[in-house]
Amino acid sequence: MIVTPITEMLGIKYPVFQGGMAWVADGPLAAAVSNGGGLGIIGAGNAPADYVRSEIQKAKALTDKPFGVNIMLMSPFADEVAAVAAEEKVAVVTTGAGNPSKYMEMWKEAGIKVIPVVASVAMAKLMTRLGASALIAEGGESGGHVGELTTMVLVPLVVDSTDLPVIAAGGIADGRGVAAAFMLGAVGVQMGTRFLSADECSIHPTYKEKVIKAGDLCTMVTGKKLGHPVRSLRTNFAREYAKAEFGGMDDESLEKMGVGALRKAVQEGDLKEGCFLAGQIAAMVNKTQPAAEIVREVIEEAEPVLRGAMKWVK
Repeated sequence: MIVTPITEMLGIKYPVFQGGMAWVADGPLAAAVSNGGGLGIIGAGNAPADYVRSEIQKAKALTDKPFGVNIMLMSPFADEVAAVAAEEKVAVVTTGAGNPSKYMEMWKEAGIKVIPVVASVAMAKLMTRLGASALIAEGGESGGHVGELTTMVLVPLVVDSTDLPVIAAGGIADGRGVAAAFMLGAVGVQMGTRFLSADECSIHPTYKEKVIKAGDLCTMVTGKKLGHPVRSLRTNFAREYAKAEFGGMDDESLEKMGVGALRKAVQEGDLKEGCFLAGQIAAMVNKTQPAAEIVREVIEEAEPVLRGAMKWVK
């Protein structure tokens, strides 16, 4: 059995977080992951506070285990959602796309562990100074908003820059990835794309099918021109967006082009106008299964890999 500082800190069985994917990670999925021994996370995305509160309450009705909420700080509803998280006293808040400093005291008073997602050493150091409980170092292999550094490079750099526990994210979908994360100095992993195939994940069947059938060159990054690059599956929308981005379309029109595209993928499976966010690891996701089984499987796979590492040491 793998016990790490993060399992002890949060009171979870396995050091596995489920990514807080916008429009995807709802209360039932988070509860299923937490019931399976990991840490389920509700993705607030750009949703209003009432929606987030509703999903938190759904999760509470389905599990008595710890779960969290991911708050995208550039959301227009960030202030309200931050307050809801404190009022509902969720176990963990993970953050992305901004600086959570103005909420930290409120969350800590509510007994919440704050675990920001970071994509650089500078951000890791800042979050450490602000009093974060742990950090999620997310490499550019991941789906959704991505940074410049790969997981292999970012994780040890972040580990060396802080005394906080570090969770590795980006490009992890099986036990080999979990074992590699530990070797880089992480004490746990976060997986998003792998959970797109979970039975409890409510995305449109077309979305789930595209992930399961994805190949090794299945993703692409768009949005660099706007300063917030995003990794998604290579679909009609992604290709057309890339053409517009590098074909001279102005920034305002590019922003409008992307509005609602993720929702169309998640809820409608729209292959023409939907943006199907997924990480490069989608090529290794080839079956649907219960969320609890995913959590248990990756840890059971990691244990013999870690034990077998000694064969290389003479």
